[in-house]
Amino acid sequence: MNIAVVGAGYVGLVTSACFAELGNQVICIDNDEVKIKALKRLKIPIYEPGLEELVKRNYKNGRLSFTTNIVDAVRKSLVIFIAVGTPPKENGEADLTGIEHVACSIAKAMTSYHLVVEKSTVPVETGHWVKHTIEINKKKSVSFDVASNPEFLREGQALKDFMHPDRIVIGVESKKAENILKELYSGINAPILVTDIKSAELIKHASNSFLALKISFINAVSRICDLSGADIERVALGLGMDARVGRTFLDAGIGFGGFCLPKDLDAFITIASKLGYSFDLLKEVKKINELQRRDFIQKIESHLWNIKNKTIGVLGLAFKPDTDDMRFAPSIEIVNTLEGLGAHVKVYDPQSMTKARKIFRNVKFCSDAYTVAKGSDCLVILTEWNEFKELDLKRMKKLLRQPLVIDGRNIYLPEKMKELGFKYISVGRK
Repeated sequence: MNIAVVGAGYVGLVTSACFAELGNQVICIDNDEVKIKALKRLKIPIYEPGLEELVKRNYKNGRLSFTTNIVDAVRKSLVIFIAVGTPPKENGEADLTGIEHVACSIAKAMTSYHLVVEKSTVPVETGHWVKHTIEINKKKSVSFDVASNPEFLREGQALKDFMHPDRIVIGVESKKAENILKELYSGINAPILVTDIKSAELIKHASNSFLALKISFINAVSRICDLSGADIERVALGLGMDARVGRTFLDAGIGFGGFCLPKDLDAFITIASKLGYSFDLLKEVKKINELQRRDFIQKIESHLWNIKNKTIGVLGLAFKPDTDDMRFAPSIEIVNTLEGLGAHVKVYDPQSMTKARKIFRNVKFCSDAYTVAKGSDCLVILTEWNEFKELDLKRMKKLLRQPLVIDGRNIYLPEKMKELGFKYISVGRK
């Protein structure tokens, strides 16, 4: 099938590469000329395990191409996925100007039937406006369909999530659109849920908001564990063994970050409000997430006594492992707060250092974890990279000014750390 994907970001690039891998002819479009030129040189702008190899393979065999020419791409494609950004406005509402601009451009380029599919995360009723925009800008004789096909890709596991998803959701208004999308996904072994467009749009926001709720719930429980002396790991295990609850997303820490969960949570609260419902539960989820970071900073303060002029080593900056994404990462607030309190901060992350240099101006960027530890009064862990789990802890202890580790991701066993002579502070554990 001939496909166009508008947007070469996390979602668009993964979608393009994976559809090409499934045997389709895919054109990936972006209005960023610098990005497109880099992609044509096979320079991948994001870090996602396996993505570079997938892009290179399909580009070289001719199934994947890149362009800034949306008119040419639309006319060569039957299915057009819109995968442009929907950044949050100051009030939490999604900014849909990019969606409208793309829909208008598609409409003006169409000369035959096309299926236009929302892949970006958009509020319910966006499909109606996409359809309206195309209708008023297209040539009168051209027919089209609009559909919703939300993505459920986790950064760091995006290729796996695309090729082996829990489910594929398609929201359609016609049997023709349904059949095209079913054929397109026929190479993937996963249940397909066919619904109306509004329900498909709502499923994405509801899913991400529920995952955020699970994280904030277990983080709230971790605060009770800290106060009572219980062990959050055992509590989460006991909870997760209940099939109605499940163990995933029950890892206590410094709260969720990244672009999707915070943005979609705010958007869902705003969507509900515009429809006349105050989603107070989700407002509390957001509040708990913010408080979790402040509580973690208080842990650092309480164990260093005075932070001013202390050297604090930070391991991990990306919002999660196996990505270089710094958007809404908890590390940003934590590092900035520590600097604001007068600390000298040293940092290292296996993948996000380039992006971090654009965010942090005064921190010292180090080449590895051991350089971070050398001479630091405290070692703080903010991302659970496997590299950090495999460090030579005896060597780390010798490098630190004092053997103090404050772990926001619970990557080490408290008993082992105590045996090695560390003062080890984690989240919700003794």
